[in-house]
This record gives sequence, C-alpha cells and structure tokens, in this order.
Amino acid sequence: MKKTLVLSAMAMMLIGASAFAKESTLIDFTMLDGDISIKAQDSDVEIKQNKRTVMDYGVAAGASFNAEQKSLMKTSLYLGEWEVLLNSSSQNVAALAQSTVKPALVKDSAKVPFAGKNVMGVRVTFPTWAANANAKIVPPFIIPAYEPLSTADDNGDRQPSTDEEKATGRTLFEADSEDTPAYGVVKNVGTLKSIAVTTMGMNFPHGLYVLLGDTDGISRRYFMGYLGFDGWKTLQWNNPDYISEVRTREIRVYPIYPRGLPFVKFEGFQITRDAAHVGGDFVGYFKDVKIIYDKAELVSERDIADEDLWGIVTKKEKARQTIEMSRFGNKQVNRYIEKSKMATEEQFSSSLDENSDSNAQSNGGQAADAK
Repeated sequence: MKKTLVLSAMAMMLIGASAFAKESTLIDFTMLDGDISIKAQDSDVEIKQNKRTVMDYGVAAGASFNAEQKSLMKTSLYLGEWEVLLNSSSQNVAALAQSTVKPALVKDSAKVPFAGKNVMGVRVTFPTWAANANAKIVPPFIIPAYEPLSTADDNGDRQPSTDEEKATGRTLFEADSEDTPAYGVVKNVGTLKSIAVTTMGMNFPHGLYVLLGDTDGISRRYFMGYLGFDGWKTLQWNNPDYISEVRTREIRVYPIYPRGLPFVKFEGFQITRDAAHVGGDFVGYFKDVKIIYDKAELVSERDIADEDLWGIVTKKEKARQTIEMSRFGNKQVNRYIEKSKMATEEQFSSSLDENSDSNAQSNGGQAADAK
C-alpha cells in the first residue's frame, strides 16, 4: 500500500511538472507570403503585401496628402518588407544597399515539412576587415500587441471588427487558435523555459540571437548558438534559471482583474560577426521561432463578465494601441515622403533629335574620307 502511494505521488509530480509548460509558435515565416497586391488608381505600380498582417499608416499622415496617396500608405510583415540594421561601424553605401531580406522558396524536393513554401532569406554584407560587427533583422514596424482582430480586403483596407472577432478575445498578431502559429505576439506568458529557432546554416561562424519584447516594453536578446553548420537545424536556448520543482518555486499571487495578460513579442534576429572570423557576405534562412513557457494565469470562464461591466482593460489597451499606432505611423509616413522624393530616372533623356545617331555616323564617315 505504501509503495502504491509513493508511485502515485511521483506520477502526480511528473504530471504537475509538465502541466504548466506550454509550447507556442511565436512567428512562422512561411505564413508571411505576399498574397495581395496594392496599387493606386490609374497606376500600374503594384506593391506586394501580406493580407493578414497589413497595416494602414495613412491615419497618421497629415492633411497635405490626398486620398490616393494615403491609399498606398500600407505595409505588412511580408518578408520583402523586413529590414537589416547594421551597427554604425559596418555601415557603408555598398553594405546598406546589399543587406536585404527576401522570400526564399524551399524546393519541392527538399526533405522538410515546409517544402514548396517561402522562408525568410537574409543577406548581410559585413566589413571585410578585422572588426566586430553585428546586424539586426527586424520587421518593418514594431509589432503591435493590442491591434484589434479584423480582416482586410484585397486592397489592404482593414474592415471593422465583427462581433465574432471581438468574441475571440484575440488581437491581430496573435494565433487564431491554440494550435496555430502566431504572427509575432503570444499572450499569457509567464516564465520562458525555452526558445527554438529553425534555421538553415551555411557554415558561417557567426552567432545568432533572438530579440523579444515584453509587456513592460523591455527588450531582451537570447543567444541561440553559432551558425557553423550545413543544412537545417533547430537551435535552442534553455533558461538556466528555470525551476522545474514546484516546491522550490517562489509562489506569487496576482489580482485576476484588471491586470492585463503578460505577453512576449518578436522583435527580430541579431547576427554577430567576430573580428577574428571572415567578413563579407553572410547568407542565412529562417523558418520559425517557437517558445515553451509557463502560463501567467489560468484562463477560465468566470461567473461575471468583469470587462463588460467595468471596461478597465479595454480603455487601457486602447490607449496603448493609440501610442503604438502613432509611433509606427509617423515612421512609415516619413519613409513614404522620402521614397516619393527619390529619383526614378535610370538614364538621361537625349537632347539630340531622333536622327542624331545616323548623323554622327555620317559625319564620322565624312571625316574619315577627308583624311
């Protein structure tokens, strides 16, 4: 009898140790294809965007822009929109122009579950001289944690949230369900236990970090390892301070309402190049980022709809959403203005008439005859 009780207690401890750890896909780059094309009226110029994550920053533009210009002020997490930020000592004209992010198609013959899909392809041009250098691969905007869930039409215009979308309690960049990947934001995250990145190595000796932000606006980076291998591999970071034994944990009890759910958001990758290693071009590919974490709160149905009654969280999140959109919109509008001022001509227009080439040939011939 005593032996049975001991075995039962051990079983319950094992179940408890695994019950509070949850796995979620923070971001899956195969889901960020350019599935819509946005173009202005009376124009053949089309801009690819990702329909699920498209954001309209025209709301932050001033009155000096007309409706047609504002209709083009959209961006998304489409892989072609991501940016490479080099550290200051690595920035030169060639490096800034050549360091880019592109969708990279995995061959259908590849022996991976995501064969035939696009992953993130990154090229970074590091200095060729002996110097420490790093580059951040970041989204085109800070992924908002409080953007309301809604759908967008084929021109990238977001529609008002439906009652069904509001009822889910999810935001735009969260996963659609418990079993689907998120688009950069995971809510109800307590302690991080592990982080995993699926990446394709190309035998570069550079280091890889994952950049994450949290509810308090604090950004942290997590060292995943070195990319000195060939082929696909999952790099994993394990929290050295994670305590698996419940009895040795410090138990903290927080008020259930109106404290908002803590979250983590994806802020990008960082590639580091040591001065002792070869410089020049770096090429890498990334499929997804996953996290294993403790839930911050046990979400369950309650007898009273607290938020419907008090509206505290809605008001607070709406204020944070306004701040996020303001920061995001101002940056994008400034970029739109700069892009509009850029020269588009590839060559000079000729000041000579259409027969100038033949005249030059005939004059040359006459000059030769004169000799």
